[in-house]
Amino acid sequence: MSTNLITLPIIIPMLTAIICMFLHGRDIRLQRVVAGISALVSLGVGVCIFSRVIDGETVLVFTASGWAAPFGIVLAADLLSAIMVTMVSLVSIACLYFSFVSLDSAREENYFYPVWFCIMMGVNGSFVTGDIFNLYVMFEIMLMASYVLCVLGCSHGQLRESFKYLIVNMLSSTIFVIALALLYGMMGTLNMADLSAKIATLEDQSLVTVCAMIFFVVFGLKGAVFPLYFWLPRTYVEPPAPIAAMFGGVLTKVGVYSMIRVFTLIFVGNVAYTHNIILIVAALTMMLGVFGAVSQFNFKRILSIHIISQVGYMIMGLGLYTVWGLAGSILHIVHNMVVKTGLFLFEGATEEITGTGELKNMGGLLSKYPWLGWGFLAAAMSLAGVPPLSGFFSKFVLLRASVEADNYWIMAAALITGFFTLFSMVKIFFYTFWGEPKPLPEKAATINYGKLLPSCFMLVLVSVGLGVASQPVIEIAMRAATQLMNPEIYINAVMAVPGIRG
Repeated sequence: MSTNLITLPIIIPMLTAIICMFLHGRDIRLQRVVAGISALVSLGVGVCIFSRVIDGETVLVFTASGWAAPFGIVLAADLLSAIMVTMVSLVSIACLYFSFVSLDSAREENYFYPVWFCIMMGVNGSFVTGDIFNLYVMFEIMLMASYVLCVLGCSHGQLRESFKYLIVNMLSSTIFVIALALLYGMMGTLNMADLSAKIATLEDQSLVTVCAMIFFVVFGLKGAVFPLYFWLPRTYVEPPAPIAAMFGGVLTKVGVYSMIRVFTLIFVGNVAYTHNIILIVAALTMMLGVFGAVSQFNFKRILSIHIISQVGYMIMGLGLYTVWGLAGSILHIVHNMVVKTGLFLFEGATEEITGTGELKNMGGLLSKYPWLGWGFLAAAMSLAGVPPLSGFFSKFVLLRASVEADNYWIMAAALITGFFTLFSMVKIFFYTFWGEPKPLPEKAATINYGKLLPSCFMLVLVSVGLGVASQPVIEIAMRAATQLMNPEIYINAVMAVPGIRG
């Protein structure tokens, strides 16, 4: 279905970034108003796109200047794209509100909002692009803006870790360009629908498999899978809470989304090889990630390392490559975007009060800040997969997919990871909120922590809602997964849109 609607997730944040740039130096409250309105409108657009494709059979397509695929720039939104755009907008609203009430003025006034919406433009563009070269372009927009947010404030730790982040992503982007050149040299096109149709006709898939593994390395670096996750834990610890929450909740998911997209649409000619590698990497990512988290005693670092183990769950369903497996991956991405963002915001609120992120220097906060403690516990239990929260149902679907595929070893890895996730979350709760209260800094008495909680609890309520409404949520995820497992739906929608054929 041809429509201009899917340009809005890119255009709205782009215009917002430009407007906020021109408002630099004026009253910061005006930038906040513009940012808040833009985030709400973006959520409305995401919901509108979602409502148009919820049947799992419709794909919205936009062709720039009337040039039909594969000759022109194409945007395409299926159910997976719509889910991602909607969830990113929801998470962005929570992080922006937390920024309004917690971010120091030096950071907020130094182009924070223009850079924020440049990231949103790149993220949304990655979800709706129908061309793998433009996926690279959107990645670069997102990454260049994220470099700025990483160093905003210029602390020693931020500068050190952002330099590492920059080098790793420069390497990843270089490999990405090489992979694109190889793919274009083989197939003569970079439109994803056209690539899928042409690759399917090849008798010898060996060179395509090599190319697929290069793309796996590219997206694995960006998504932080084993053994390419080394850059992530410290990088996400240094920025302030709303920035860390946005990075932890959204940026790694773009790499996972890209992996799901290309390994269900383009690189499906040698599934027995490529997807088994993905499954093995998923198990190693889960296990090593959670063991790293268990060994830590810094609140934010535990949450950062847990990003790695949770990415393992997300690609586990892709490795199984069944409808139930992909549905589980989609559910876990949605769940983790909500819960991981919420946990980082709870950490930010806790650090505002205590002045530290070290678990051994905290304790007894539950008596004075009960809403903060119980809200964190609800989000933590969701991450661990305790019913009736969202994390339970995403893991349940993945475990069911494992049983149906007779892959009991990956099910065992997922269960072990879940146990140690629960252990590390309980450790945070007992060290931070339980026990005898420890002395708090003087500034704690002046902090209105109630202002910090609405964005945290909004995400907790979303997690509860996803769990309570699990049946329709799972049905939607199944539709999205079925659409992915039938790539001809996407191909036919993109290639059938009329226009100039060159």
